[in-house]
Parts: sequence; structure tokens; C-alpha cells
Amino acid sequence: MKAEVCATTTAPIGVFDSGVGGLTVLAEIRRALPAEHLLYVADSGHAPYGERPDHMVRARAGAITDFLVEQGAKAIVIACNTATGIAAAHLRARHDLPIIAMEPALKPAVSCTKSGVIGVLATSGTLKSDKFEALRGRFHGAVEVLTQPCPGLVELIEAGDFEAAPLRSLLADLILPLTARGADTLVLGCTHYPLVRGLIADIAGPDVTVTDTGAAVARQVQNRLASAGLLREATAPGAPPGQLGFWTSAAPPEATAAVIHRIWGEAVPVEPLPG
Repeated sequence: MKAEVCATTTAPIGVFDSGVGGLTVLAEIRRALPAEHLLYVADSGHAPYGERPDHMVRARAGAITDFLVEQGAKAIVIACNTATGIAAAHLRARHDLPIIAMEPALKPAVSCTKSGVIGVLATSGTLKSDKFEALRGRFHGAVEVLTQPCPGLVELIEAGDFEAAPLRSLLADLILPLTARGADTLVLGCTHYPLVRGLIADIAGPDVTVTDTGAAVARQVQNRLASAGLLREATAPGAPPGQLGFWTSAAPPEATAAVIHRIWGEAVPVEPLPG
């Protein structure tokens, strides 16, 4: 039986990821819907989901969604491709509220490519999922889709040093084989990866287009809330933006908090996730 939620337009939107990567999606939601109150959970204590067994990812996604619903969330955004593939259907079966999920940006990549070769950077969990295979199958014969699992990349990004030599070295090892095979478009299939988009673009070169789905997810959130009559409009021009709430499962939370502050660009309190 689904858990019913009596939401109002002033209720917050809940967003979660295995770590800080979902902040790239949160920023797009903030840009598109500045009046909305936003809650964000960085499950950094269990990152990366892409290397975890399915049952654990499903359990973490369920526990975090339950927490966000307890905080009054009127909608949930799964800002993680791996969690989408493993847990989205499970969460939608349990909760009677809009649940917006992710998928790698293959469709826009197909419209961008001139060489007909697309490279997808993603976690192993995303690439092996039935959801990704179904997405890839939609473009079978239209383009060549090269996939590149990226073990270790999320961990380096979670460390927060986006200029570190090991990070650049790993990215070069992941990207250059794709461009050598003719990929002129790269799909960032993990929400962590846009945090180092500039570095990826620099390594790939000026003739390679880099795509992700953050802005498209924000538009989907807007459409789903509008359809449900839950969209919070700004009360007046220049009104202050909606409130923010941040939690992390990392221990100690201060390390993740420091990375969140750096990415978000302002000091925000980050609380330890209960349980």
C-alpha cells in the first residue's frame, strides 16, 4: 500500500544522491524554481552507489525517501542515475507523490553528434542496469554508443579537490580512449561528473560536446509540480529564495559539509542524517 502525502504548495522538494553529485541537479532546480524550499541529502557515508549491491542501494534510497517525506517533502528527486535504475520503481510503488528520476542524456547527445559516435561516462551500476540498456536500445542503429565505467571517479570528486593530479590523470584515462574511437559527444551519466565538467571538456578538446541532464530534470520537476497543483510561485518580484536544508550520512559530517560549501558557493548548515 502506498503511503499517502497531504502536500501543499509551500512544502519542500526533497533531493538525494549518494554524495555531493546531486548538488548539480539541486542547483538547476534552484535556478528554475527559486521560490521552492529545497531539502538535500548527501548519502556520502555510502558512496558510491555504482559499486554497491542492488539490495543496499534500494534500502538506502528507501530510507532516505522515508526521511524526506517525514520532513514534509511534496516531491522527491532521485539525483542519481544508479539509484534511479535500481530503486525508482520501488519508491514509486511505496509513495503517492511525484518522484522524478534521472537518465543519461543520450537523446540530446544523438542530436549533437556529427561523427555518429557517443561516449557515455557512468558508474558500473548505471551501465549494467536494465533501464540504461532500454535507453541505449532506443538509439540502436542510429548512433554508436561507447560506454565507459568510471570506478574511483566518484570517490575523487567526493574528496573535493577538483584540480588534483590523480583526478586529471584518471579522467584522461577514461576520456581519451573514447575520443580516439571517434566520440565527438560525451554524456555525463552520473550527477557527480558535472562538478568537473570544465576538466572533462579540457581533456576531451574543443571539438567534443559534453552533455548532462541537470537542466532537463529541473524542467521535469517544474512540469510535475505544476500538473499536481503543487508549484510554489514567487510572491513578488525580488522575493527571497526558498529555504534550504542539508543532511549527510558521512562521519564526521564536517568533511562533506566543507565540500558542499565549496560547491554551493555559500555557507549552509549541514546536519548529520539521523540513523
